[in-house]
Amino acid sequence: MSAAAIVRGRAWVGDTALFAPVDLELGTTGWTCLLGPSGVGKSTILRLIAGLETGARFEGRVETNRPVALMAQDPGLIGWLDVTGNVTLGARLRGENPDPARAETLIKAVGLADRAHHLPSNLSGGQRQRVALARTLFEDRPLVLLDEPFSALDARTRAQMQDLSAHLLDGRTVLLVTHDPAEAARLGDRIVLLREDGLTEWSVPTRRPDAAARPYDAPEVLALQADLMRGMMA
Repeated sequence: MSAAAIVRGRAWVGDTALFAPVDLELGTTGWTCLLGPSGVGKSTILRLIAGLETGARFEGRVETNRPVALMAQDPGLIGWLDVTGNVTLGARLRGENPDPARAETLIKAVGLADRAHHLPSNLSGGQRQRVALARTLFEDRPLVLLDEPFSALDARTRAQMQDLSAHLLDGRTVLLVTHDPAEAARLGDRIVLLREDGLTEWSVPTRRPDAAARPYDAPEVLALQADLMRGMMA
């Protein structure tokens, strides 16, 4: 399988269809934004790829050809561990000896070098999301799944995190689940709209600059955002 991941099938919650038959294939690099309103099954598709429990009944095929890292909306930080401890948590849980120099480099990359020994309670919401991003990067997986990781942040911090993520995740396969057309318009190399009747591949008229999110105020981004909103409302 040349694709990083494949999901083909449909899902139900009880006797109610969650989503119609879908056929989603992730390439070996770039950002795919899975966009849609709440409750249509976006996170279910992401969790299927991650191999996690979904709470839904799925009939179909799921294949993953890359090791996976997941970053969720809730940073999921451990309250009694400092920033460094949270960033290296996965490696330590696996019984590995995490590389302190690499952890330090990533913590610096997300702008928290002066807070490496702070507990989560002493960090802002945006700073906690930066820790979660550094932890995701520390896992060093080629396939990264982002489940609405910035939706709880204020607009300014959200834009900053989008810029940072685009830069630090360059060269990986990224699936971003989002309900925000503006976010998809900034980050998507490919945009797929999920509605109750299935998936629609959306035209992305401009390529995203290498390792950068599109400018939030660029005319083509604003036009794409409006077009996506119309698609979600249809």
